[in-house]
Amino acid sequence: MKFHNLYSFFFKGTALLCGVVLFPVSCATVNGDKGNDVQSWLTKGNESVKLQQQAPVKFVKNSNSWQNIEIDDTQKFQYVDGFGYTLTGGSVEVINRLSPLKRKALLNELFGKDKNSISVSYLRLSIGASDLDGEVFSYDDLPEGQTDPTLSRFSLAKDKDLIAMLKEILTINPEIKIIAAPWSSPVWMKDNGKSKGGSLKPEFYKVYAEYFVKYIQGMKKEGITIDAITPQNEPLHPGNNPSLYMPSEQQRDFIKGYLGPVFKANNIKTKIVVYDHNCNKPEYVLDILKDPEAYQYIDGSAFHLYEGDISALSTVHNAFPDKNLYFTEQWTGSKGTFNEDLNWHVKNVIIGSMRNWSSIALEWNVANDPQYKPHTEGGCTECKGAITVSGPENFTRNVSYYIIAHASKFVPAGSRRIASTQTETISTAAFKTPAGKTVLIVQNANSADENFNIKYNGKTAPVTLSGKSAATYVF
Repeated sequence: MKFHNLYSFFFKGTALLCGVVLFPVSCATVNGDKGNDVQSWLTKGNESVKLQQQAPVKFVKNSNSWQNIEIDDTQKFQYVDGFGYTLTGGSVEVINRLSPLKRKALLNELFGKDKNSISVSYLRLSIGASDLDGEVFSYDDLPEGQTDPTLSRFSLAKDKDLIAMLKEILTINPEIKIIAAPWSSPVWMKDNGKSKGGSLKPEFYKVYAEYFVKYIQGMKKEGITIDAITPQNEPLHPGNNPSLYMPSEQQRDFIKGYLGPVFKANNIKTKIVVYDHNCNKPEYVLDILKDPEAYQYIDGSAFHLYEGDISALSTVHNAFPDKNLYFTEQWTGSKGTFNEDLNWHVKNVIIGSMRNWSSIALEWNVANDPQYKPHTEGGCTECKGAITVSGPENFTRNVSYYIIAHASKFVPAGSRRIASTQTETISTAAFKTPAGKTVLIVQNANSADENFNIKYNGKTAPVTLSGKSAATYVF
């Protein structure tokens, strides 16, 4: 008998004992699905409670003087494609250091759909190396001074371990979606001939478009579908290693003159998503989408939030409501605290991106080691993965694990955001799942507990949320 089954056997019907183990065992087996009950999972900023199921709360007819959070499922917004992380080459490297049993358990915990999993449903990949790979590489590296305009030396061999892990993930969750982005083109295509900075030479625009095609087709041969790509990760940040500077006019010209037509000629259905950088420059996206030739090839735009305000996504949505929005990256760092990161990220990355029309919300890397490695020379030295792998039998779950889990575990792909009110201190996002469940994610920015009513279809559920905490309510 498995441990969690023993747990439910000994404590059946004892709701207050739920979630006392280190890993959040679901209490559905303890309480059952009561229909009229509101089930909830809580994470406190002080780390005393992490994704633990709480005692259920019943909907009642009597009223009280508490503030109300009203949910209205007649107001429908965007569909959700998923929640997750970037599976960097470094993440693959450290996860592969785990023993076979521990590694399998971790992958099932991250990507599975059972009660002990957090059901990550969306992944981001780097096309070639990101700065959280152990070395810089592209799929067509050549000695200095050489070029390969036919891409005859193109190879995905450097990603063989990543591809093997993706295949394993796809056996766990065949529906997982993937967006991919390059940190740099091959250096021989760049005007500075270096992995860091520089821009794509115009004479290589068509070759680079074909490079994307080879990548998508090569991954498809491995059984991996790339749902979307962005032409460049952080195109206005040429100081990373690797990186490439691609201002909006260059990205516009690359898409409308080369990438879009080459995708069309090769019957590539992978979506083209522009920008993939901070919320402080929505004009980058608007400048590209205003061009009718580029517009026809573009599915939407992607954002990070190291600068600017999450409302930038709504700025773009309001200007081009038929184009999709993607929130593709936000890091947690070695110097951050669990409390600060949990509350800021749930409020901005999860709730904020969803309330501003994003179809996905992704944190940064899945995993690294206790020294925040691997990374390239000049890459991020402080990025903290959702998981820290410290030995063959040891991994720990960090704050971004819980940030994403509060959404991914309860809001599957195909869910739709519905209306929910919020207050000055209580942030909310509500969803209707394909199975008909209603999910409400709430973050309390106040240091004190907040009492409020969840109001839905004339019913009231009085709840209390601890100060500086996040909770997910399901009914």
